[in-house]
Amino acid sequence: MRIDRAEVIVTSPDRNFVTLKITTSDGVTGLGDATLNGRELAVVAYLTEHVVPLLIGRDPHAIEDTWQFLYRGAYWRRGPVTMAAIAAVDMALWDIKGKIAGLPVYQLLGGASRTGLLAYGHASGKELPELFDSIREHLALGYRAIRVQSGVPGLKAIYGIASQSADTGGGEARYDHEPARRGALPVQEDWDTRAYLRHLPGVFEAVRHEFGPELPLLHDGHHRMTPIQAAKLGTSLEPYDLFWLEDCTPAENQEALRLVRQHTTTPLAIGEIFNTVWDFKDLIREQLIDYVRGAVTHMGGITPLKKTMDYAALYQIKSGFHGPTDISPVGMAAQAHLGLAIHNFGIQEYMPHGEKTNRVFEQSFTWRDGLLHPGDEPGLGVDVDIDEAGRYPYERAYLPYNRLADGTVHDW
Repeated sequence: MRIDRAEVIVTSPDRNFVTLKITTSDGVTGLGDATLNGRELAVVAYLTEHVVPLLIGRDPHAIEDTWQFLYRGAYWRRGPVTMAAIAAVDMALWDIKGKIAGLPVYQLLGGASRTGLLAYGHASGKELPELFDSIREHLALGYRAIRVQSGVPGLKAIYGIASQSADTGGGEARYDHEPARRGALPVQEDWDTRAYLRHLPGVFEAVRHEFGPELPLLHDGHHRMTPIQAAKLGTSLEPYDLFWLEDCTPAENQEALRLVRQHTTTPLAIGEIFNTVWDFKDLIREQLIDYVRGAVTHMGGITPLKKTMDYAALYQIKSGFHGPTDISPVGMAAQAHLGLAIHNFGIQEYMPHGEKTNRVFEQSFTWRDGLLHPGDEPGLGVDVDIDEAGRYPYERAYLPYNRLADGTVHDW
């Protein structure tokens, strides 16, 4: 049996997705997620022009060898475009292997280590009443852990507030399913770190007072602080017992986490924009983080992310895989299988996809009592309706960006 063909499917139901479909000479198919939010067509070109021609005639069972061939054989390694393309191939081959074996992928990874995956949802509000309503809505949907994002007085629009879409040129709809706006140019948002640092501890004090001490609460700093600012925030949030503080400072400077760690016991999660284990190596070895935020789609697939988590397990560091809707149902299924199998699972980010997306991607994973499960269909348990996908052609879209009050571009 050999790989007979591979096709790249681009569709834009609720947002843009890039999917690789590999078909073997025996007619077995596998799917992989290659979506890179806001730079989708760069991955399409990498796959179509450079990767797909190399796949034809290869043994679909040789997952490790194919991964090493695509990573080492290109000479130019790493980077989001390269690793998203390799990830799609890796996922598709695991999908094929599972279908041939007649087993879900998690069984091929060692079997289930738990009955389901604890997942957290995204609650947000411009002000406290709206935030409280959002938390209650997520609790009613079964979430047992909640990420809390709040507006900041004096700032018109900032990351993570779903209801602000109309304030940033996105129309009346909330942006629960996609913060990237379709259009020729990215939307500009505003930022003031000192105002944020003053305001946020009071938000968490109010949330704890309203919802009690037991509910796991998370927060995403989204790379916007300097190391000392991040340390200050982590310290000020300690009384509210966060499950984690995410992306508190830009992750490229790994030494910055040493300073943050010296000042706060608030657990730290980082790595959604990382591409390889090399980005995590020092952070894991020096125990500067508590949760690995890598994504199957951005880290090169199931194969390397499992190795990263095996390394993290030596240091009691757990998973917290990136999982908003820029991870397609294929990518979500892949990391759900991985999360179910590894021993050091921590929590899974989970935003349900929109109705159109769920018509394009037929899924077998379930959401019950606050737990995700990838299902027991052979392979990844996701299929794509090609005809339905064709109804939604690609539309250019960009994530927003930040400027400070003086006009300086700042991390979003």
